[in-house]
Amino acid sequence: MDSTLRPSRYDVAIVGGGHNALVAAAYLARAGKSVVVLERLDHVGGAAVSERPWVGVDARLSRYSYLVSLLPRTIVDDLGLRIDLTRRRYSSYTPDPGDPTRGILIDTKDAEATAASFLRTTGDAEEAARFAEFSGRIGPLARVLFPTTTQPLRRASEVRSALGDDALWDDVVERPLGETLRTSLRTDIARGIALTDGLIGTFSSSDDESLRQNRCFLYHVIGGGTGDWDVPVGGMGRVTAELERTAREAGAELRTNAEVTAVRPDGEIEIDGGLVQARLILSGVGAAVLERLLARPEPDAESPEGAQLKVNMLLKRLPRLRDAEVAPEAAFAGTFHINETMTQLDAAHTTAQGGGIPHPLPAEIYCHSLTDPTILGPELRASGAQTLTLFGLQVPHRLVADQSPDAARAALLAAAEASLDSVLAEPIADCLYEAPDGSACIEARTTADLEESLGMVGGDIFHGSLSWPWADDDERLDSPAERWGVATAHERILMCGSSSRRGGAVSGLGGHSAAMAALELLD
Repeated sequence: MDSTLRPSRYDVAIVGGGHNALVAAAYLARAGKSVVVLERLDHVGGAAVSERPWVGVDARLSRYSYLVSLLPRTIVDDLGLRIDLTRRRYSSYTPDPGDPTRGILIDTKDAEATAASFLRTTGDAEEAARFAEFSGRIGPLARVLFPTTTQPLRRASEVRSALGDDALWDDVVERPLGETLRTSLRTDIARGIALTDGLIGTFSSSDDESLRQNRCFLYHVIGGGTGDWDVPVGGMGRVTAELERTAREAGAELRTNAEVTAVRPDGEIEIDGGLVQARLILSGVGAAVLERLLARPEPDAESPEGAQLKVNMLLKRLPRLRDAEVAPEAAFAGTFHINETMTQLDAAHTTAQGGGIPHPLPAEIYCHSLTDPTILGPELRASGAQTLTLFGLQVPHRLVADQSPDAARAALLAAAEASLDSVLAEPIADCLYEAPDGSACIEARTTADLEESLGMVGGDIFHGSLSWPWADDDERLDSPAERWGVATAHERILMCGSSSRRGGAVSGLGGHSAAMAALELLD
């Protein structure tokens, strides 16, 4: 296609067409600004898409991103998004790795059953209360912080003062998460349940002095002001479809198959076949990709590194558990933790740091079709088929970089299956649905696959290290871009994706912040 755009000059040009880019485009177009989104793929949405991985199988999976927590109601209402987010009754199920005939089932509607589950698994009559107390103690973080995510950055001292709990601030912001978990909880399995929120896509240990695990944990517990994670009805593609609709209806121009080859600080963008000029450029791609497009890579910049494995499956039926006290429909309805005690998570980090694949591989499972059956066709639903998504932790990109993609994928998939099988009463392979061609409906997506298919450097789903969602007390906040956490080294270029200060996950926050800053700059 001819990618020369007319008119060649816009108020705003957005590089990349992920969900944050669509949020920014919708806000800006609704404000009367001329906006063009430039996406190299043949569709928009980035990682927030639904796809049919298996030919002839009527199952639409959220192939990459899969849950929603950080998308504020403000953005949904402002843009008129017609999406439904469904809350799961069961928070999690965690089989005891030492004895999978027992496990902790956290039922959000039955505190007594949850307490009995903790007692049966840990032998500690007080651990359920400690876990509930810990969850309640961190609750104010969500209530205080989440409303600020759609406002200009607050100073750290302001946030600390608003929290009104210096001890909580110190436990989450000033010292490694592992110390807090050891003080708050007494069992390895309960500590692991809490620690996993700090390791999603993040290569770290409980006592990492960099506190990257603390920052990841914070984002996972503040979403929606409650920390709950919801399933988008219709799959993640439904979220993208609504963002695309509202952006187009507002007048934004969305161009696919338009690969950006260069960006210049004066507002000029090179694409295959032409030039685009804009008063402002918003970068929906990661900071590392933007530096490459600017041809000005920072020599000392830390290269992004993802740390996850994604396995998508379609099952004939849910597998049987070794735990006779818990029904599979309950265990798989929330987050199913596999070999994720705190000791196992830290041991896996040590193994991966040494270049090895962790055995057992820490992982967690989600069955979206139990919460949202609409992602399966009528025949699949009638047959009892279910989806499973496995998310493997402590799998840094270094384990697959410069290796044969097929060999790396096969090795990690084997590790994931072995870990899952260790807590099941039957091999997961026996439960897999078969496609019309006779192949098993299972696929693995490594960080290398993310880098190749979506252009995420190092397969990093956060586009780099997460930042605290506030500004340091001595940080400059003079410009709109600085106040909204989207500044780059160039006045006419703003970050609008996961590389922005409050970016990461399917939140729309990067796009919202960039749009707010851009409107200030353009007016």
